[in-house]
Amino acid sequence: MEQTNSKNEEAAAIERVASAAREVQAASVALEERFNAPDETALPTLPLARLTAAIDELQAARDDLDQLLARRSVH
Repeated sequence: MEQTNSKNEEAAAIERVASAAREVQAASVALEERFNAPDETALPTLPLARLTAAIDELQAARDDLDQLLARRSVH
């Protein structure tokens, strides 16, 4: 039972990292498109904020996964 919970927890953590990585990629593409738009002169504040938030979430997800894996290796 404990091993099943551990596997489920690990799978959820990996999915969180993957989802966050996809969001970083999507936010990066959106920011790049904004910079490449020929008629866009305003600063890309919203796309930049989205990318920053996505990177922060990816880092948090990776840190949590690292902690989970470290706990598993100790036990």
